[in-house]
Amino acid sequence: MTEDVRLRRGRASLGFSFFVQGVTFALLVTRIPAIQDRYGISDGLLPAFLAAVPVLAGVSSVATEHLVKRVGPASVLRWAQPLVLLSLLGVGAGSQMWHVAVALGTFGLSVGALDASMNMLGVSLQRAYGRSIMLGFHAAYSLGGIVGASAAWAGAHWHLSLFASYLPAVVVLLPLALYGSRFYVGRRDIEDQVPEKGLGAGGFTLLLPLCLVMACAYIGDSTVSNWSAKYLQDVLGSSEQLATVPYNVYMVTTLIGRAVGDLGVRRLGAVAVVRIGTLVAAGGFAVVAAAPGAWVGMLGFTLLGIGLCVIVPQTFAAAGRLFPGASDTAVARLNIFNYVGFLIGSPLVGGIGDAWSYRGAMLVPMALVLVTLFHARSFGSEGARYGVRHERRAGDRAVDVGRGGNEV
Repeated sequence: MTEDVRLRRGRASLGFSFFVQGVTFALLVTRIPAIQDRYGISDGLLPAFLAAVPVLAGVSSVATEHLVKRVGPASVLRWAQPLVLLSLLGVGAGSQMWHVAVALGTFGLSVGALDASMNMLGVSLQRAYGRSIMLGFHAAYSLGGIVGASAAWAGAHWHLSLFASYLPAVVVLLPLALYGSRFYVGRRDIEDQVPEKGLGAGGFTLLLPLCLVMACAYIGDSTVSNWSAKYLQDVLGSSEQLATVPYNVYMVTTLIGRAVGDLGVRRLGAVAVVRIGTLVAAGGFAVVAAAPGAWVGMLGFTLLGIGLCVIVPQTFAAAGRLFPGASDTAVARLNIFNYVGFLIGSPLVGGIGDAWSYRGAMLVPMALVLVTLFHARSFGSEGARYGVRHERRAGDRAVDVGRGGNEV
């Protein structure tokens, strides 16, 4: 097997893993009311259950940083993804509250390892390809989210039990994910070098701006996922049916933005794309906050999808460029702040909305997203279109060499 074929297979298999995770996560979060009803979880206890998942995922991401030094991220992902799928099935199969507690706990621990290892492999493959491909992986996740949300809608529409809703996805996706895992390509498979080192003295200080950007991006994302429907219905006076549309629009525009985003990075550089995305996302929050009616609010959520979608994938890619000899460690540390943002975002907006107004609450994630502008240079030089200089391909050089920057 030639190196090019190996990389293509590795890229396709990893893209499928992102897709599977998008389906799985959407099937879980879109059926939370049904999970609450099945197990008799009170409104007061539900936030504790929901918060436990990202907390455990953060702990698992820290553990993954050390685990991949022994077995590599490909091995971690190979076993984490089946555990995520089986724990989803466990959520639907139980009958007592401790059953769902164990299933959600397993989901949180395995999803932390999965998120970290998937993005580690993505950063390594981007370096091997010598051009931006990270947005494409996250586009696959967005596509999976749309498919999973649609499957969840069908299950709710046909009044299927949680187990009956989840079983077809697990039966179809689990064997395919296991088969695809044979073709994962990690840093150790690509680069002939000594085992990964730590970040070094002062390394986390260099990574901290990207951690802040990651947390702020997920605060924005969780605002859309948790509050868009309530905002449209309660503040902008939409119908209950129309209130379900903004999140779907957000997911579709996220998919489109990520599908074309890699091309933008190759042409303009990561810094420019992140700055543009930040300004568009901030504009989206401003439109939502000032919207006189539901359709203008829909426009705001559309802008949010287009703007926010580029920030998270490029943050992972920037961490890989910043620490080329310790990219797995950097990604694992950075991944923790995805859960930090998720934990902070929903209660922050809800608390401000209840105490003041939901229009005013939308200005808070807008201000936090704008923090990215102050740290845009952490994403690399203005011309950072590639992973490393010596991996540029001849076809890319014909267009871009001579304009390239100082890639890390």
